[in-house]
Amino acid sequence: MERRTFLQSSLTAGGLVAMPVLANTADAATEKGGREFFELRTYALKPDKQAILDRYFSASLIPALNRLGIKQVGAFYERPVPSSPIAHLLIPYQSLEQMATINASLAVAPEYLRSASDYLAIPATDPVYDRIESSLLSAFETMPKLETPAKRASLYNLRIYESHNEAASKKKIEMFNKGEIEIFRRTGLTPVLFGEAILGTRIPNLTYLLAFDDEAARVEAWNKFRSDPEWFKLKSIPEYEDKRIVSKITNKLLTPAEYSQI
Repeated sequence: MERRTFLQSSLTAGGLVAMPVLANTADAATEKGGREFFELRTYALKPDKQAILDRYFSASLIPALNRLGIKQVGAFYERPVPSSPIAHLLIPYQSLEQMATINASLAVAPEYLRSASDYLAIPATDPVYDRIESSLLSAFETMPKLETPAKRASLYNLRIYESHNEAASKKKIEMFNKGEIEIFRRTGLTPVLFGEAILGTRIPNLTYLLAFDDEAARVEAWNKFRSDPEWFKLKSIPEYEDKRIVSKITNKLLTPAEYSQI
């Protein structure tokens, strides 16, 4: 079976749409140096259910993903932690084909099914979470792969930039590719990933994740970035003005779970 045909049939089986667009994206990524794809899952937990999700992630799901060839799976909780915590799971994929086969592979993986049996048998009357929201991101040209911090970080900054249309979003991505990511690196805003949303909610948007030693390091780095001469020069270009290309910014602080691989 040809690669594109296989991908289309797999995504159809999983209930996803826009297969030709996704297949073309995969081909383009391969041609441009093998950019990764990232799935960002968000779990809005029911009260007092964090321990159950932690056991499932740490003892079942993440080890199973590792066995299937997916490394560096990230698990985070939003801070401050509310009574009903919000968890984020970050899964990097080498290709859309890999992503399309994961659920089918897990469904027949004996070790996963055994270790996750209690979690998978939880009744509808006592759910762990409301629902899972998921976004699929395509890595940026100038940062084609996930970058794990050299030293384990204690704080992460997840930021989502929404735009009023596709052209504006592409322009903001261009701005990052043409200099802003380099300024981030120089000023201590250590990037883990930059991705353009190709499936999910509130599209068009781009998402990026930064790593810090602590809150003091985060504040220091952002202050250094905001006063950087190259940043002033870049943002002064009329076509890169935020009011023209960014309509909303969502800013979240995350704490990595003990078992997170990022």
